[in-house]
Amino acid sequence: MKELQRILSYVRRAADEYEMIRAGDKICVGVSAGKDSLTLLVALAELRRFYPKPFTLCAVTVDLGFPGADYSEIEELCRRLSVEYRVVPTEIGKIVFDIRREKNPCSLCAKMRRGALHAAAKEMGCTSVALGHHFDDAVETFFLSLFYEGRLSCFQPVTYLDRSGVTQIRPLIYAGEQKIANLAE
Repeated sequence: MKELQRILSYVRRAADEYEMIRAGDKICVGVSAGKDSLTLLVALAELRRFYPKPFTLCAVTVDLGFPGADYSEIEELCRRLSVEYRVVPTEIGKIVFDIRREKNPCSLCAKMRRGALHAAAKEMGCTSVALGHHFDDAVETFFLSLFYEGRLSCFQPVTYLDRSGVTQIRPLIYAGEQKIANLAE
């Protein structure tokens, strides 16, 4: 599959250039069920077969507590990829929308999701958490920072999180959103 090979080349390049993966790492992929995180999961599962630094992989979905959420297809994909999978139940939706009634819920929701993801990763013995942020996300973050904060900044491809003791990595940093969408189709 040509699209997967292209994504793998971007992931391999990022992993090598930013030293994202160390031999013996256990990497937790944060899976939201969107195209970016599922592409990342598939790419890392494939990379695991030939990367010179052996690593293991698991996946975590943070359930926000909304009724009717079904993660059975992700569970099946993880089974096929031989990836340990866990759903972390939370009440984030209730807290953000019902209790706090946030007018702009995105920031608080994101912080709470990351906290739940990092806690689960640590509990599972992971050394890294992989997020599906890609090249277009980096460009968007750069311009939002410039326009709304008046400064030049963006997220880092690799960040050690001393509060949780894990390293956050973004292996899709060189992959554009359209390439990811092509693979997802």
